[in-house]
Amino acid sequence: MDSLVGFAHAPATAILRRPLTSYTSRTNRNGGFNLTAKLNDEIDPLLQDAINSASLRFRETHRPEPLFVDPYAGCFVHPNAQMDMKQCSHHYCLATKYIDDKLLRTVNHIDGLKQVVLLTDGMDTRPYRLSWPTSTIIFDISPDWVFNGAAGKLKGVGAKIPRRCLFLHVPLESSDLQQTLRAKGFNGNRPSIWAMQGLPVMTLANFEDILLTVSGLSMNGCGFLGELPAWLAETEIVTKTSAREWMDKLFMNNGFRVDMIRYEEVAKSLGKELAAGPYKNILFSAEQLRFSDDQMETWRKEFQRVEEQGDEEGFEEL
Repeated sequence: MDSLVGFAHAPATAILRRPLTSYTSRTNRNGGFNLTAKLNDEIDPLLQDAINSASLRFRETHRPEPLFVDPYAGCFVHPNAQMDMKQCSHHYCLATKYIDDKLLRTVNHIDGLKQVVLLTDGMDTRPYRLSWPTSTIIFDISPDWVFNGAAGKLKGVGAKIPRRCLFLHVPLESSDLQQTLRAKGFNGNRPSIWAMQGLPVMTLANFEDILLTVSGLSMNGCGFLGELPAWLAETEIVTKTSAREWMDKLFMNNGFRVDMIRYEEVAKSLGKELAAGPYKNILFSAEQLRFSDDQMETWRKEFQRVEEQGDEEGFEEL
């Protein structure tokens, strides 16, 4: 995918499409966000986005041959929500299927991979609806007020985490996401996989901070996949720069080798036809090439220990 043809085009000020009076956002140094809801309409725009995504999952679930089944999406949508009987598959649903499959394939085939980090809109039902292996620890990073409301609805319909798995929420508003994840039990010396779908991204700087957080905590070889807003690329791309080149540079600067995944190819692999029209996101899959901060710190301590032990042995010889 060498250009953004097929995506919804947005100007460099795309973020201004959201009412500025609805919420404020500022980024902290270590990848955290401070988001303050200011409800001046019937519904907050971040909450509305999450509900819209849940509606797409609800409609897909009730299609004759669904890509996936989300038995809990219905608790987030209006009781009179319309069903989608179209033959073509929506980009979002194809991405959801792609992410679902890759997450499960990864945790089931890589020994020792028990840490899954989901960067979401607060209404992601993957912790409940996917068949996670025993001892999987799932971290959800999302807006706290959206997550708390969704959690109450999920509890009301009997949603439960798979047996012997652990589910932990990390507020997107945390001043230091790395520190908060570690406090919750995340270990950068152990394998992990990260997936992003629906996470509110306000500016390119916000996404770069997210990349910095993932890069700092991911061991060499760990995966990061998902969707990012297409307008992030459009704000940076000049005439002679393609979306692929922009993505390569952005991710490589944070230690990742990245591939842009074509929605058309996902649809074809699943025997589906892609819905016509533009779409606002880019689907990607990346691999960490660096060592995590925890790995580097462990090796630094080990090197220091060996060096000190060598000095002591040399002193005894004298």
